[in-house]
Amino acid sequence: MARIARLTYYPVKGCAGTSVPAAEVGPAGLAHDRVFQVVAPDGDFRSQRRYPALAAVRPKVDGGKLELAAPGIEDLVVDIRHDGPRHPGSTFSWHGTGVHQGEEAAQWFSELLGLPSVLIGVAPDHERVTGGETPGTAAFADGHALLVASESSLDGLNERIASRGGEPVPMDRFRPNIVISGWIEPHTEDEVRAMTLGTAKFGYAKQCVRCTVPMVDQETGEKAGPEPIRTLASYRRHPDGGVTFGMKAAVLRPGQVTVGDEVIVHSWAGPNPSTAAAEPPLTATASRPAESV
Repeated sequence: MARIARLTYYPVKGCAGTSVPAAEVGPAGLAHDRVFQVVAPDGDFRSQRRYPALAAVRPKVDGGKLELAAPGIEDLVVDIRHDGPRHPGSTFSWHGTGVHQGEEAAQWFSELLGLPSVLIGVAPDHERVTGGETPGTAAFADGHALLVASESSLDGLNERIASRGGEPVPMDRFRPNIVISGWIEPHTEDEVRAMTLGTAKFGYAKQCVRCTVPMVDQETGEKAGPEPIRTLASYRRHPDGGVTFGMKAAVLRPGQVTVGDEVIVHSWAGPNPSTAAAEPPLTATASRPAESV
């Protein structure tokens, strides 16, 4: 029987996640997930792809305050600004504005990254429509409300990495919101089209095309490639380019999810071409934008 094994939200886009025993699910995903992001003065978002040190930032939402901690810099606690002056923000599929979280937070991230930065939060009038097979909405996630992955997918990947003489990677390299246990076949999540977890219902949006972020050690904030991308490239190539791991989902019905909840699948799809027989490693840059989460 498939069940929820782990729930994680990521308060600040690109920074460390917080694993919880239960979570409220809203239209944009797990409560507090990617409701803040670090951006440049012009609104271009800061990502682990260029700034892997973000991975070592440990943010925590505590009531009306945001706590920030990272190696080599003094901790900071700021009041969360739910509304106020706006600042440009962006993701791969969205451009708009967010609520400026103040000069203290801006200076903290500027010092950490060594270049001018601003922390913004989701504005009360935030509007965004996400695409894919099931439309939805999201806060500052790259493209969709949630990333779902299964333990069997990671196990299958690590077996392949080991067979090539590499070291296994932990699940946090992929930064999923929901991890599912109990599915025997790797990448079963790719075949789900609608499912209920707890009192919430989710719909399949698309497979997650990965960028270089899974090659960043999420504990140290340092690049640790070439795995797992090198091995994924040998058997998880997407027809449109890039490699895939995990399923992006939209929220069909808000509710609550809890670790241990049964996964009830209402509809399935046939096998996806990107989960077919092994293919040779990638030799060229992906032809479509890859997402970091």
